[in-house]
Amino acid sequence: MTTAPNGKTEVRTDGAPAPAWVFSQGVRKGPLLQVSGQGPQDPVSGEYVHAGDVRAQTRRTLENVKAILAAGGASLEDVLMLRVYLTKRADFPAMNEAYGEFIKDNCPSGVLPCRTTVFVDLPHEVMLVEIDALAAVAGE
Repeated sequence: MTTAPNGKTEVRTDGAPAPAWVFSQGVRKGPLLQVSGQGPQDPVSGEYVHAGDVRAQTRRTLENVKAILAAGGASLEDVLMLRVYLTKRADFPAMNEAYGEFIKDNCPSGVLPCRTTVFVDLPHEVMLVEIDALAAVAGE
């Protein structure tokens, strides 16, 4: 991890894909942890997985977000906001179902994170979903 003089710390883990361009997987400053948008990539190979299957892509994407949160000292319980980017409006029900199952399994308190969902073009053709997160790290 790299920490800047202003206290901003880069968060990195092998449990999520390496960032492809000029950004960090996550950045923590004080109690706040921002996770960069993650997609349905295998963390080991970096390959995009589950082409055409938004449910499986949503689960893989959330697993990547979860790994970065853990590397930064947080969990899904600490997440204030998740932003979901979808390429197709028709994929919303399947994404929402997979998302709901994952969040329910990872937020046992029942206090669910806020969420915004938008429809966009994404950087790679195989990507049907991208998700980022903002967490307030417990104990800070």
